[in-house]
Amino acid sequence: MQQLLVEFKNTPGDAPQVPCSVSEALTREETLSVSHIVLANNSSDEDLHSGRSGQVLNVPVINMHGKPLMPTTPGKARLLLKQKKAIVVQRSPFTIQLCYLTGNYTQNIKLGIDAGYSTIGFSTVTDKKELFSGELTLRKRISKLIEQRSNYRRTRRSKLWHRKPRVNNRSKPEGWFAPSIQHKFETHLRLIKKLKKILPITEITVEVASFDTHKLQNPEIKGIEYQQGELQGYEVREYLLEKWKHECAYCGKGNIPLEIEHIIPKIRGGTNRVSNLTLACHKYNQKKGDKTAEEFGYPEVQKKARKPLKSTAFMNIVRWRLVNTLKCDWTYGYITKHDRIKLGMEKSHVNDAFVIAGGTTQSRSKPYKLT
Repeated sequence: MQQLLVEFKNTPGDAPQVPCSVSEALTREETLSVSHIVLANNSSDEDLHSGRSGQVLNVPVINMHGKPLMPTTPGKARLLLKQKKAIVVQRSPFTIQLCYLTGNYTQNIKLGIDAGYSTIGFSTVTDKKELFSGELTLRKRISKLIEQRSNYRRTRRSKLWHRKPRVNNRSKPEGWFAPSIQHKFETHLRLIKKLKKILPITEITVEVASFDTHKLQNPEIKGIEYQQGELQGYEVREYLLEKWKHECAYCGKGNIPLEIEHIIPKIRGGTNRVSNLTLACHKYNQKKGDKTAEEFGYPEVQKKARKPLKSTAFMNIVRWRLVNTLKCDWTYGYITKHDRIKLGMEKSHVNDAFVIAGGTTQSRSKPYKLT
């Protein structure tokens, strides 16, 4: 856009992109609309950098033979496309391929992966700047969809009497994962493979958090309790009666029929672990519905309950498989947290990945949101 280098008086301060002069008579009383600053052009710096916070969005580049090169700026990419020296090969993330021969000079790029149960953070860093970063949201409801598929199959097979029965004595191969865990594991691998196709990554570091599921359930656990587990000598209902003192967790009444109730409903990601179960009378169980205890107005119940362990179980299962498959370096969550706090960064998957990749004071890139 051609910039107007004419000085404009009384330009509306709340609409800096409007390139028009305003009469003093019209703006005399509207003090917020009158600016006494002389503008040199019709585009304010505030609008040019809106939402960026100093972050740069880089464009990945691959050469004629499909090998990744160092990324470029959006302006350079537009110029190459306009001159027919490059073509667009994909739009998410936006990537161009050069149409002429170039050198293959690249820098050392470190990839940091913040592996997670629901979200993956990734960041690629050189010695001077962060090139590419973002978050990938993992698919949910895998077990629900598998159950639905199984029901469809059962219905289909039941309509034909001559179908042979399914053999149920198949053994699981070594290294077998549950389908939902397998999907999340393969999603991590696909993301890394995709990043290596568009960036010349030389080093990969994955965060493997070492979780003690017994310790998370009971921080004071020790000795023989560690080996026995929390349900040693108890049935589930008797354990809950002992834990909640034979009372409804919400109304506090005793000597009434009690029902086992999920603190975090299964539809919201809760599990059948005893740490997610409590006792409630029929009235409050129905009234609570699909809300969590905190949403229902009883945060103390949710605080008393132990943390759900889906994500920790996932990391315990796949962490070393991920490292061994990629043959990469690894780090631990407490190290990442220490370094992130030391750098004064807020908690996010992108910031964790940046620290995992060895980022310190490098300039940051604008993160992508992938699904």
